[in-house]
Amino acid sequence: MTHHSLTAEPTHSVWDRSLHPRLRIESGDTVQFECVDASGGQIHPGTTLEECQAIDRTRIHALTGPVWIEGAEPGDVLQIDVLATQHRGWGWSSIIPGLGFLKDRFCDPYLFHWQLNGNETRSLAPALLPIRPFLGVMGVARAEDGSFRTRPPGPFGGNLDVRELCAGSRLYLPVYNPGALFSGGDGHAAQGDGEVCINGIECPLDVTLGFKLHKQQPLAGPIVESSEAVAPDLRGDAWVVVESAEDPATAARNATHRMIDLLVRHWGLSDVHAYILCSVALRLRLSQVVNEPMFTISGSISKAILPERELFAIS
Repeated sequence: MTHHSLTAEPTHSVWDRSLHPRLRIESGDTVQFECVDASGGQIHPGTTLEECQAIDRTRIHALTGPVWIEGAEPGDVLQIDVLATQHRGWGWSSIIPGLGFLKDRFCDPYLFHWQLNGNETRSLAPALLPIRPFLGVMGVARAEDGSFRTRPPGPFGGNLDVRELCAGSRLYLPVYNPGALFSGGDGHAAQGDGEVCINGIECPLDVTLGFKLHKQQPLAGPIVESSEAVAPDLRGDAWVVVESAEDPATAARNATHRMIDLLVRHWGLSDVHAYILCSVALRLRLSQVVNEPMFTISGSISKAILPERELFAIS
């Protein structure tokens, strides 16, 4: 087993199997990836809203790689072990007009800066948010010829935004090309299920990954192997809003709206700060599908994140 290091530059912001690999490794090797933030290093502490709006969006999801794994062939499975993550003390979240889950309610641009202190952040008081960094994008080169933007995920992985992919987890991906051509980026210090405002806590991240090949194994798409240590906040008490509708997306939007309203009314957050908190801490879950045509979505936030409250005083 050999340990390698790979600097971020030059990054790339597309999936393209013709990209020249920046590093060649063997199955069993580990790699420390230096990853810039999702803006490609264009946003940093002190960036103004006006500067944020002027960034080159073709550089979004600046990825580190590709990495060639010797012996990888189409039909193999690539195992990626997330061994360690390290943020650099800062991050950001934004609202972009026309994007996000609640774009009709939040129409104005906004930029929020986070200070990350070890394993928590108090930047969005009164919330105390745990930090569990992970890469939002991890994938191998797609099977097709051509250059493809990174926003849509697929069976190759890519922009999965699965918060369980922090240190201690394992990702399995099908291989479509010789060498697999793995790339990663889009570091998040924290993210809720749904990433509703369009961002988690976006941040530069150093990530150590281990790679192992499984020869000629059937796999239709990504599989994540997680552990209890990944999200211990889920084991505690939570505030949960419940919504049902014939369209699951409508139920999820309604649950998100109601959680924002709850945070504003009982914890004194502004609308926009409540939206950002939901984007980095809300858990959206499909609670039931059997009562067709109605589907039920629950949205929860751990009580450990917020000061204790009695919602309805006893009369």
